[in-house]
Amino acid sequence: MSTAPTAVPASPVEREVQRIRSLLRERRFPEAVAAAKALRPTVPENRDVLYLLALGQRQARQTDEALATLAELERQHPRYSLAFQERGHCHVALKDAPRAIAAYLRAVEINAALPESWGMLESLYRMQGDDRNAAIAAQHVARLRSQPPEVVRATAQFADGDLTGAEKRIRAFLLAHPTHIEAMRLLARIGAALEVYDDAELLLSRVLELAPDYAAARHDYACVLLDRHKYVAARTQIERLLAAEPSNLTYQTLLGNAFIGLGQHDEAIRVHERVVAQSAPHAPQNAELLLSIAHCHKTLGRSEASIEAYRAAAAARPGFGDAYWSLANLKTYRFQDAELAEMARTEAAPGTPLIDRYHLCFALGKAYEDRADYATSWRYYEQGNRLKRAESRYRAEVIETNTRNQIRYCTREFFEARRGYGIDSKEPIFIVGLPRSGSTLLEQILASHSDVEGTQELAEIPRFVLDMQDRDPDLDNPRYPRVLAELPKEEFVRLAERYLDETRVFRTGKPRFIDKMPNNFRHIGLIHLMFPNATIIDARREPMACCFGNLKQLFARGQEFAYSIEDIARYYRTYLELMRHWDAALPGRVLRVQHEDVVHDLDGNVRRLLAHAGLAFEPACLEFYRTERSVRTASSEQVRQPIYREGLDQWRHYEPWLAPLQEALGDALERYRE
Repeated sequence: MSTAPTAVPASPVEREVQRIRSLLRERRFPEAVAAAKALRPTVPENRDVLYLLALGQRQARQTDEALATLAELERQHPRYSLAFQERGHCHVALKDAPRAIAAYLRAVEINAALPESWGMLESLYRMQGDDRNAAIAAQHVARLRSQPPEVVRATAQFADGDLTGAEKRIRAFLLAHPTHIEAMRLLARIGAALEVYDDAELLLSRVLELAPDYAAARHDYACVLLDRHKYVAARTQIERLLAAEPSNLTYQTLLGNAFIGLGQHDEAIRVHERVVAQSAPHAPQNAELLLSIAHCHKTLGRSEASIEAYRAAAAARPGFGDAYWSLANLKTYRFQDAELAEMARTEAAPGTPLIDRYHLCFALGKAYEDRADYATSWRYYEQGNRLKRAESRYRAEVIETNTRNQIRYCTREFFEARRGYGIDSKEPIFIVGLPRSGSTLLEQILASHSDVEGTQELAEIPRFVLDMQDRDPDLDNPRYPRVLAELPKEEFVRLAERYLDETRVFRTGKPRFIDKMPNNFRHIGLIHLMFPNATIIDARREPMACCFGNLKQLFARGQEFAYSIEDIARYYRTYLELMRHWDAALPGRVLRVQHEDVVHDLDGNVRRLLAHAGLAFEPACLEFYRTERSVRTASSEQVRQPIYREGLDQWRHYEPWLAPLQEALGDALERYRE
């Protein structure tokens, strides 16, 4: 997890915010309001400035102005709990108890660690004679008072998105109280939010050792296991939760998610449909559940059912960008004029959340592409990428450092000295490359063979790499792949056997199976040391088509290199560099399959592919589109059709705007076939 940041001097804005806080503490409310108003034009979206302005306005008895400021604060920061608490205070000042209660309830829904909101709710409920809800609020107040103040403050920081502040505070508390259950659980939740899942898993495992009946911690543990793709283990934890509370809809939802991870999509649909049926008609989670149901239908090839469910998801939550993008991502759906107008209106609306905006941008980009309005399409694709890239923490230097280190440590001599490492199994077939390179087509061709199991993008190899990185990895001097030279021969045997054991849940007993995780091209050295006889296939596509395909694709998770021309060009170039290295260090180990060649000569390339994998030719591989199996990638509808030729030159429709991409790719435009 992150280490404590080095102290840096406060910026002028931070110093002014501190001065406004001091004025409020000194009850100099008009001066505080004036100072906040003067600062606001400099940083119009700053959360603290807007909040302090509203607080000062209320204290100065400018309640209507405070409510207007809070409306702007909610628009800019819709999940800031203190904004809703302050709104509750304003409505109390106006003697409007129903609106005050609604505001406080929203505050504690976002952040349950708000004793002030719970206390006000208790008082307001008692004034209305609602003893039942007053007692519930009182219980929350008592529970928070029973916790150390530092844990309550850190929990509130975490709920309001201040992960760095929450982590710093709770780590300091744990130094003095190392086995405090709530503090350990909070640190795990922070770790999960930062995607440091291994730390979160260890912490929650320890919490459950100390408090095995702590259902909230077990729920968190199940969520982390799902995030780590440990679906069997997650299902075990979820079933334990359901044994105690069989009607709990949150636990049922998690069970459906575990079924999805296990590839049991019909079971997932059944569970999630039951949750929707048992939920209130306008429950917030319904839209996400309907989206999940639609994804399952899409994976199973049920196009009409998926469209119906995606539309239901969009209706359940107006402006739900992911539902519209998912319709566009079917590649076969065409939006009606009314849908297009609604999407454009919502995307342009000031109150539309960022996540919905970029989903809508990518959906609009695809919709206008289908209408051959390429200028408008590019404008939306470009804007969607800009919005998505702005929230990303991707650093191209990390990938380039990994490439240099693979070349430095994983030499031909390194592998020669490690002959006989790993196990002899030929079961896995690894398909690597870049996204949008035709890898799903190769997977579908191979999965049409009677001896080959098509699984999904398996996460085991990337997870093994994360484990090797160790705690608090130094991104500029990473432990992996250097650590490969330090591991004993037996460790690669253990990893290979663990890989086969963990992936068995995705198989039905066929002799061979596919692991199509494109980014595994960075780990071919590790794969070779585990499985020296396994088949490895590099799915490659012409750089302009491949990079443009990534630029117009909004990925469900990961692939953060795909959201700017510079990033995708650098990623493609380092991919070529590393694959050239593997060809030199492991001659003949990887079969390169050029997507354009497959499209132009399907028969010849299918035979070449099967021969390299040691598989007898079967005609079914030429009729791959007839194979019924679940396909989870963006190409799922395309590989259910005969060979898809239309995508080869799609990028040329956008050539007027892609000169920067051509320039950034440089000599990769010629050497991609080397």
